[in-house]
Amino acid sequence: MMAWKIDEDGWCDGAVRYDSPYCDARPEGAQIDLLVIHNISLPGGHFGGPHVSDLFTGRVDYNADPSFADLRGLQVSAHFFVRRDGALLQYVSADQRAWHAGTSTFEGRPQCNEYSIGIEMEGSDITPFQPRQYHVLAALTAALAARYGLAHVRGHEHIAPGRKTDPGPYFDWNCYQECWLGALRERPALALTSRVLGFPSAR
Repeated sequence: MMAWKIDEDGWCDGAVRYDSPYCDARPEGAQIDLLVIHNISLPGGHFGGPHVSDLFTGRVDYNADPSFADLRGLQVSAHFFVRRDGALLQYVSADQRAWHAGTSTFEGRPQCNEYSIGIEMEGSDITPFQPRQYHVLAALTAALAARYGLAHVRGHEHIAPGRKTDPGPYFDWNCYQECWLGALRERPALALTSRVLGFPSAR
């Protein structure tokens, strides 16, 4: 199991860093207590390649695929991106507000970007995710929970129902939770500093 740490500036020591311009400071006093899981593929249904990183860093080649015309003017990012092979990329310090959730609400609180961390899984609503991705996501979740005192994990679909559907029906919430518990068992020090995370009910 990966043994990662989030440093004092909000960067994960196990991630490849790409700095995104699509972020800003969180409101003063914001408590980061929500983790939001997304899925993404560019072009849709195609995996690998540079296009997701290009989107999050403002370098999209709009001529690379006809569908990219719809991305013009889009300013979006996430804190982390977990590729199909388990590679972990980071675009925004977890201390900062990444522009990942859009119009959203959680437990009556609007503007989830203000108090959440966004993780993109390379995938789609119609494709199962890879086992390696769950292990990486779980290890990252354990490190983030220890650093920030996270209390809740939700999908984009839960905080923007009717507008978003990701991470979708093929995301295995039970597998994710079991991998997270396994990560804590392997790293008891993290278990001591992490709160009990609230996961959505399995489908």
